Amino acid sequence: MEKIILASQSPRRRELLKKAQIPFEIIPSGVDENTLKTKPSAIVKELALKKARDVAGKHPGRTVLGADTIVFCKGRILGKPADIGEALELLKLENDSWQSVYTGVALVHKNRGVELCGYEVSRCKARRLSNEELETIAGKHLDKAGGYAVQDDDDVLIEKIVGHYDNVVGLPVALVKKLLNKAGIL
Repeated sequence: MEKIILASQSPRRRELLKKAQIPFEIIPSGVDENTLKTKPSAIVKELALKKARDVAGKHPGRTVLGADTIVFCKGRILGKPADIGEALELLKLENDSWQSVYTGVALVHKNRGVELCGYEVSRCKARRLSNEELETIAGKHLDKAGGYAVQDDDDVLIEKIVGHYDNVVGLPVALVKKLLNKAGIL
């Protein structure tokens, strides 16, 4: 199998690809992650595709994988918190609530004319935590959508996942493999 390019610096995505034995190297995208889309599935697909296209434009002979993850809770789209105050606000919103985690995945190979995109959604239930407990975890995951990290042993926010765990971590591996198969790469 050819080595793909992961258009992300996420250590979690890196770990999931290694575990799946998909050879890759990292060349992060620097695209603006703003969008006019409002539907969670459309947002993650558009941003994953933007990231993959950005890197593929500089490496047209290579297969590029882009991904984007957001959390949708109580009608709000939750991205990465800007600071501890925003992280605490997000955690309070999510506290004792169900939310949906969307991850968009895109595969682009310019020279072959390949451009595939899809998304996965998982539902998560956050346990009820006290304000003190929320304040304790508020600054730990500023680089993650929703302000939490289900894969960290000391992150106690999520008590139940309906759907794929790896999607909540940030990369639905089964979907990645499906797109790689469809593109004739895997």
